[in-house]
Amino acid sequence: MESSTHKLYHVDGFDSREFLEIYLSDKPEVVFAEETLKFPIENLTKTFTAGLIRGEILIDLSIAPMIHHLYAACEFFKHIIVLKATDRCILELKRWLNTRTGAFHWGHATQLHVDAEGKREQLQDKEEKMRSAVQHVMKCDFEKENIIEPLDLPPADCIISVCLLDVISKDHDDFRRCLGKFPRLLKPRGHLILFGTLNATYFTVGKDKIHILRYDEDFVRNALVGEGFVIDCCKVKETKVVSDVWDYKGIIFIVAHKEK
Repeated sequence: MESSTHKLYHVDGFDSREFLEIYLSDKPEVVFAEETLKFPIENLTKTFTAGLIRGEILIDLSIAPMIHHLYAACEFFKHIIVLKATDRCILELKRWLNTRTGAFHWGHATQLHVDAEGKREQLQDKEEKMRSAVQHVMKCDFEKENIIEPLDLPPADCIISVCLLDVISKDHDDFRRCLGKFPRLLKPRGHLILFGTLNATYFTVGKDKIHILRYDEDFVRNALVGEGFVIDCCKVKETKVVSDVWDYKGIIFIVAHKEK
């Protein structure tokens, strides 16, 4: 299948629950856990416990109905606003937030967080804090100037974005255009924490191949600087996984701040 025929995440959608089972569950056959679970959790825990990034509002702009990357943040922000590009992801995420029957089990991710923080006795407290911190879950559309039109968001102290730009951007210019909407969501000197996949072209959910924009470390660094961000930290984890399910070569983690 050529990349031009890969489905677009925000246009065609996919089975969001199946995505969680394939890439983020605790099943022994999930071979991506080192990159999708441990790497984000460890780096976000270190970043927030350093004490330099905190505040009132955090906006999450990430792929799929994932929640595990926000556990570290709920200790340092009073309000978390989650924006999703598809309705199915919103429904799946709300199922967990409202503790409904059949919700995805995130206990393994919670355990990784409390272990990373050295607070194993706080397993149940962590999930309760997470649910109380997430104030809003809303639809966003990067084709609009204001991505949650007709509403407005208060400027955030921090944005976390996991792989969303990778899947909604058709090409490098489109990536820069979408990234250009982030600064207006941030307070002056606000932080952006970005995770992305390096040199990937697709991931698979069921029978569907979903488009991922291919880029390298230099490209994403230059794109951030071009939008007025100063890079504070950058780490790359090369993958040891060889799979026809997802063809990424590594994961990039960047912490940056808005210059003005």
